[in-house]
Amino acid sequence: MTEQAHSTQGSYVTAGEEFSRDTTYITTRITADGRDGFPVEAGRYRLVAARACPWANRVVIVRRLLGLEDALSLGLCGPVHDARSWTFDLDPGARDPVLGIERLQEAYFRRFPGYPRGITVPAIVDVPSGAVVTNDYAQMTLDLELEWTAFHREGAPELYPEALRDEIDAVNARVFRDVNNGVYRCGFAGSQRAYDRAYARLFDALDWLSERLAEQRYLVGDTITEADVRLFTTLARFDAVYHGHFKCNREKLSEMPVLWAYARDLFTTPGFGDTIDVAQIKEHYYVVHEDINPTQIVPAGPDLASWLLPHFREELGGRPFGDGTPPPPPPESERVPPDHSPLPPP
Repeated sequence: MTEQAHSTQGSYVTAGEEFSRDTTYITTRITADGRDGFPVEAGRYRLVAARACPWANRVVIVRRLLGLEDALSLGLCGPVHDARSWTFDLDPGARDPVLGIERLQEAYFRRFPGYPRGITVPAIVDVPSGAVVTNDYAQMTLDLELEWTAFHREGAPELYPEALRDEIDAVNARVFRDVNNGVYRCGFAGSQRAYDRAYARLFDALDWLSERLAEQRYLVGDTITEADVRLFTTLARFDAVYHGHFKCNREKLSEMPVLWAYARDLFTTPGFGDTIDVAQIKEHYYVVHEDINPTQIVPAGPDLASWLLPHFREELGGRPFGDGTPPPPPPESERVPPDHSPLPPP
């Protein structure tokens, strides 16, 4: 983190209230038949993400696993933002080199002038018009899996198999409510009662997941699916951020044997850990959430080397990519800096 003042001028906690996430997103879809006016086309769209954001991280993982790098370009915002928008401060001149904009807000306003909701990542932008198409992250990954099949790499895994969709959807619903969003409900609670309720639901769900994963390698079936992607991005941030910053402190992930081994198994699977930038994750949460961390001091720990300890999950069987193959290493331009990750360079 650079030694300069950064103010979000935003508030994430409402005194006396539970945290309630605004889940109204731009639901336009990019589909093979183009029924919403945006057909799947290689090179037409740009995925705008941020390494820090768990919701964006999901889409980056799925894009990697399916091999869509050449069909769907990736723009990365920096780890901090202000009350207005995510910004492209990592790029030369602080502008996205493809869209030519400094703030993601510009793409939202190009389609919806004065857009009144949050300027969120991930977002997919139509490059010719410069206008946002969608920020509906939950549907976004499903569409990459089901609508973009013409551009999947050879050996791409089936992340949302038809026979398992009902079970995947059921698992995802609880994981979203009590884990993905549950950590935020703890961290942004505006009262002791709201926090206590969120804390209990979070750890009840983590105990349920531990029991589920004690005898099976992956959440649904014997291969990696959409369900594993959605859980992983929260687990990857747990000890570095949620345990302390969000007060999710019954125990660390590294003190939950089953979930810790499961998370390490995925972390060392190509397409997962190679998308995780721990330095950006910590900078985002500890700097942006000023009402939780007014000093904006970013903690030095935890030690990341333990992510590479043997996990022994292969003893449970399972085939990570099913009948497919692992993705190749990420393009050089998309690699996480070596000092931000415990993984060895590709």
